[in-house]
Amino acid sequence: MMEQLKVDFNKVIESLKLSEKSINSRKENFNQFVENGFPNKRAEDWKFSDLNQIISSNIENLRFHTDFEISEIDETTFIDKFAHNKIIFLNGVISKVDFSSEDDTKVLITRDLNQNENSKEVNSLVSLNNALIASYIRVTVKENYSMNEPLIIYNITTKELKSTAINLKTDIVLEKNSSLKLIDLFDDSSENNFINIVQNFDIAQDAILKNYKIDHKKNSNIKYSYNNINLEKNSISENFIFSTGSKFIKNEINCNLNDEYSSAFINGIINLTNSQHHEIKTNINHLAENTKSYQLIKSVLNENAKGIYQGKIYVDSKAQKTNGYQLSKALLLSENTEFDGKPELEIYADDVKCSHGATSGNLDEDAIFYLMSRGLSNQQSKELLINGFLLDAVEKITDIEIKDLIKNMIGITE
Repeated sequence: MMEQLKVDFNKVIESLKLSEKSINSRKENFNQFVENGFPNKRAEDWKFSDLNQIISSNIENLRFHTDFEISEIDETTFIDKFAHNKIIFLNGVISKVDFSSEDDTKVLITRDLNQNENSKEVNSLVSLNNALIASYIRVTVKENYSMNEPLIIYNITTKELKSTAINLKTDIVLEKNSSLKLIDLFDDSSENNFINIVQNFDIAQDAILKNYKIDHKKNSNIKYSYNNINLEKNSISENFIFSTGSKFIKNEINCNLNDEYSSAFINGIINLTNSQHHEIKTNINHLAENTKSYQLIKSVLNENAKGIYQGKIYVDSKAQKTNGYQLSKALLLSENTEFDGKPELEIYADDVKCSHGATSGNLDEDAIFYLMSRGLSNQQSKELLINGFLLDAVEKITDIEIKDLIKNMIGITE
């Protein structure tokens, strides 16, 4: 695999118009990945998900570069329930950018790879992304501007894509007192690929980000998504993850509350069956006084599925009057499922309110019996209880249109 990687890395460098500075940065990141490779269980953060083993077991002859392009998009995949702006990644290439409903002096778009600032070394997968991205976009929402419509980033793959590593990168900058609603939507018709996504968010004072990640279409792809969020004074980050489609996906969020009165909310659903393996990992870093975080993750697992939640709240010694809350709950619907939870608190301040917890269990047989006594079938009773279990996390979504969209995808009816 590493020999193929070296060949493909040179192809990427040759195919792009890069400055000498960018080439040197990519080479540095490439060497970091070659040195460390794909994560395995020896890394503490990957103790429940051996990515090296997962890739080698599911993808033969993984390539890291592809020459073909697909020019046509099946527009039936687009969400039609509300108007929205669009960025479309098609098999890893930006196919369309549409912000026609916005003031183009208030929303700035940059696609120049040479202007991409590589993330500081985080892990080998971020290094791989930095080395190999062929399409990059940065969206800057200017001061005092609220986007008229949500932005949906469509991550579309077609059936022609096979045994390929795709690296995607997006940077979002919200200037002072601006706001953005963002949906990251995965629509996969491809099988057996590795998709590696890095997103950076810089949220200035009084700005608001609402970010919703939706992986809902069943496929055999393997995905890793890394989000780095920086919050300044009185800013808000609302995040929701709906994780049900891919063979494997790890959603990782690192959130830095850098100034007072900043707030971070992370809610999510893992809903799996048929030997799927999904993980959500969060690091919430309280680095200033009077900051707040809230996390709620619900998992429903069936038929050999494996769900993981690793969540850490870190409170710096300067972060007095921190309020941090974290809870994960899992429903295990069959005996051969597995849920692993690793909640952590690391606190160096004394005037804080922090709590965490994790529970797992089966459906309440008494509740099923009661519902059946009211005329529902056994299956209907189970579905009603599962939907009620998940609804708690969905109701945390503050945007009504997006909440209804996700309810419809889950199959929740009220």
